[in-house]
This record gives sequence, structure tokens and C-alpha cells, in this order.
Amino acid sequence: MKQILSFFLLSFAIIFASAQAPAGYYATATGLTGAQLKTALKNIISQGHQDNGYNGLWTGYATTDRDNFYENDGTILDIYSENPNGPDSYSYTLGTNQCGGSGYNSEGDCYNREHIVPQSLFNEAHPMVADIHFIRATDGKVNGMRSNYPFGKVQNATFTSYNGSKLGNSASPGYGGTVFEPIDAFKGDVARMIFYFVTRYEDGLSGFSTGNMLGGSAFPGLQPWELNQLLAWHAADPVSAEEIARNNASYTYQGNRNPFIDNPSYVNQIWGTPVADTQAPTAPTNLITQNPTSSTISLSWTAATDNIGVTGYDVYANGVFKMTVSGTTATVQGLAPSTTYTFYVIAKDASGNASPQSNNADGTTLAGQPGGTSCGTENFETITGAPNTYATTVWTNNNITWTATDARTDQTLSGKAITIRNGSLTSSTISGGIGSLSLKAQLKFSGDPGSLNVLVNGVTVGTIPYTASAPAASITINNINVSGDIVIKIVNPITGNRVAIDDLTWTCFGTLGTSEVKKDKSEFTIYPNPVRNNELSVKGENLNKIYKAEIYDLSGKLIEVIANPFKNSNKINLKGLTKGNYILKTDSFSTKFMVD
Repeated sequence: MKQILSFFLLSFAIIFASAQAPAGYYATATGLTGAQLKTALKNIISQGHQDNGYNGLWTGYATTDRDNFYENDGTILDIYSENPNGPDSYSYTLGTNQCGGSGYNSEGDCYNREHIVPQSLFNEAHPMVADIHFIRATDGKVNGMRSNYPFGKVQNATFTSYNGSKLGNSASPGYGGTVFEPIDAFKGDVARMIFYFVTRYEDGLSGFSTGNMLGGSAFPGLQPWELNQLLAWHAADPVSAEEIARNNASYTYQGNRNPFIDNPSYVNQIWGTPVADTQAPTAPTNLITQNPTSSTISLSWTAATDNIGVTGYDVYANGVFKMTVSGTTATVQGLAPSTTYTFYVIAKDASGNASPQSNNADGTTLAGQPGGTSCGTENFETITGAPNTYATTVWTNNNITWTATDARTDQTLSGKAITIRNGSLTSSTISGGIGSLSLKAQLKFSGDPGSLNVLVNGVTVGTIPYTASAPAASITINNINVSGDIVIKIVNPITGNRVAIDDLTWTCFGTLGTSEVKKDKSEFTIYPNPVRNNELSVKGENLNKIYKAEIYDLSGKLIEVIANPFKNSNKINLKGLTKGNYILKTDSFSTKFMVD
């Protein structure tokens, strides 16, 4: 019955909407194409545009976002919950069920204002923040799940709304991050709203954040992958009677129109048609390895060629995918010391076509540094906190207390992750020193790629770059080499970027390294070695001046701290220490010993 009713209503709506734009409204765009047409349309739709304020949207929705086409019951027409082919799971009464940026826990609680182009990309500035042509009344929960992600085709959904809208990793060629996909009936609607935005506000695009969707210039105004996806959606889902009626109502409310609803052909006249690219790039050549460390090897190669353009290179080590880069160099992290790896590279274009693999290139990592064993890890699985809230979060894991400021706990990377906005992550005091540090980081929601600052004892020791690409690769900072007690601090220096952090690990240094070269009066020897009968004897000068001794196992775990260990004798009672290898560290010297 719904489909039959919709047929008659659709026919009525087409007649009702036939007025469309006033005569001559688009006259100055006649005969133009490409960037010139886009600019001409911008000038047309900027004229008469009235900013009715952000709260004015609630009033505007009384005429723009009512269901007079499906149920025809005057409820809110929500593209994230409307089921065009059956009963809706829930519906909203105008005004009664509205809410702001919160006030919802699940679908069906309330509707709010969804910026199809996220308002964070233009710093919530006017008139964009209140432009009804791209701000729809939608379910609050689904709006929150969509967050600031770009629109694209989902490969594996992590969230699906009641009407089938999805969030997940991208299957759109040329982009591998998280995207949101509306149902087929509204894909064209979304495309034409975004085309409106990048036309109406083309002069401001260079100053907006991209959000992995917008371009940085007036033309074409969108990133290539997003443009191709939206062109395909525009072609597959033509303008509907509902869109025409909404455009007319928005014109009455706001004083300007969406030209891509009035004249859908403008889309192809400006941007062309979706490119069906089936030609793969050529293979990259001249791959070489260089600059090895104990855990990294750098690569360089000669660029591949493509009929349209290469968008990135996938890097493999021993046949395992490691990372994607846009240039012709890469540094592969997280490798094992003293190990030979075989690398090759594959080029990709925007349509996902893959080249043959490059030549193989072998590289061998250097031997690990003394004390290079793992000292500690933090996987963030024990963090707790309210979702969608930035606050100070404190938790303890593995005897280390972590403090995250301006942080949220509901995002994921490998598993749970801590997401830092305008804050930092700081450890309590950790013994064992630090040789290297590894970390995964990923940009969430919106913003541009950047880097986290890593500090040890208040001194910057390196940076961890991040992008929105998924999955995030582990990045290692080598040769930090700070001994003794340390405090790790990771700072997000870019205001507004929200960066998820996961899989933090570090190796020991200093306290577990032993000196067998330089001999001075601070050094000593242990005898006998292996130690028997739980009594460790030490021979050396100035033993009575040592005010603290520490015993570690080889994983970096502190076993015991002894104050003034040699005040009365040169012996230490090991108190039943189990059989194995250990490190004895004093104020200025460390050495290994074995318990038999």
C-alpha cells in the first residue's frame, strides 16, 4: 500500500514542484562549462541567501523536511531512518522530538541537525553552519555515528542503522579510511547537497579543513576519490520529487536554490562523468633498501606511470603488507633485529587498479642495542569512561598510572584506544630507562594529518606521524637512550585534531645495559657468577658510597630496591630470587648476573 500511495503522491509532487526556479534565475550560466560554470552558479546562489541562524533550522524543517512522500503523515523525513519500501522503524513529530547535539542513547530517541558537510571543517562559521540546503533533520544517534566521516561505499560495516545506512572501512576506490554510506534511495540527495556546498562556498574551500572529502581549491572542490564516488551516486539516484519539493521550500525559507536539483545536467557539465578506469599502473622500478637500524629499513624506488594517475604505493616485507605511501620513499618500522627481509612495492590508482610488483630488494636490520628487550606495554584495554565526552581519564595498568587529558575512551584501533583532542597522555614514573618507543596513532573524525610529540622526562625525543588511513601502522622512535627513571608523555599539539593512540610499547635502556669496556672506580664485579645460596658478593672500589641498588629481570621488571646496599658489607641477600638471569644496577654502573 505504501508503494501505491507513494506513486500517486509522487505524481502529485512532480506537478506541484513544476514551478522550480524563477524564469531567468540561471541565465548568466548559459553556455558555460567546467570551473566557469561552477563560479557562475556560485554567484547566482549567493544572491538572496538569507542567514536565518542555526536555531532557525528548526523552523525551516517545518516545510523542508516533512514526510509528504512516503508515509505522507507529516512526520520528519529522515534520510537515515526512512524505509522507502516498508514501514519505518520509528518516526519523529516536528518539534516534539527534536534535540541538540546530545540527548540520545539509541536510534529513535530524537532528531537533530546533520551537517552533510561537517561543521568542524569550517569551524562552525556562518553562513555555512545554518545553510539548510545541506543540513538535514536526522536521527541523533545515527548522526553521532556518522560523526565527521566522509561519504563513501562501505566494505565491512561496523555500524548499520535500522534503515540500512552504514559506517565502516571504505570500498570506494582511492580511499581506505572510515566512511559513511546512506541507503541507495538517498545517495543522489547526499551527492547533490555536497555539490551545492562546494559550489556555494568555493571561495572558502582553501581555508577549510578537508575532512578527507573537500578539496583545497575552488575547482574541482572535492578530493578525486570523493568526487568520483559522488558522481556515480548522482548518476545512479536521479533527482526525486522529494528533493524538488525540499529545494522549493528551502528557496522560500532561505532565498537561494540548489542548482543541481533544478538542473542535474550541471553536474556533468562541471565535473564530467564518472571515470571508468580499468588500466593498471606500470610496475615501480629500481627498488633499493638503505639506512637500516635495528628495527627499520628505508626504501626508495622509481615512480610507476598510469593513464590517469598513481595515488599510492603498497609496501610489502616478506610478502606481508606493511604500509601505503603516496611518494616514492618509505621507512618500514617494527622489524626484528639482525633479520633479512625481502621487499617489493605495488602501485595503485584511484580506481584501485594494482600494478605488477616491483623488483625485489633485500635488506638486513642491525643488531639490537644492549638492553633492547621490551620494558613495558600499554594496550588501553582497561580504560573506562563515558562515550562522546572529552575529559581527564586516569587508570592504572601493569603498575603504571596513566593520565590522559581532554580525552575520550570510545574509539578503537587494534582494540580500545585513548583519543586525545587538545591534551596529552602521561605516565607515572617508570624504572628501567627507555631505548626505543613504538606507537599506533590515527586521526579520527576530521582534520589534517599531523604528528604527536613524544617527550621523555620533559624533553622531546621524537614525533609519531598520523593520518586518517586505516589500519594505522605502528611507528617506532629509535635511539631515545635515556637511562634510570623516566616519565613518558605524548602530546597532541594540533588544536582540534582528535588522535587515537594504541599499542604503546617501549624497550629498556641503561639500567639493563652492561659496560664491559670502560673501567673506572664506579665499576664492580659480582662473584661467584652464577650466584649460589641466595648471596650476591660484589668486588669494587667506593662500594660504601653507593646509596641505592636495583635488581631487574631481563624483561625490565624491577624486582627489588635496596638503600645503602654496601654500607656494612659487600654482600646482598637475594631473598630467594628464582633461577635465571638478572641485572644489578647502582647509581652509575650496571652488570649482569645469573642465579643458579
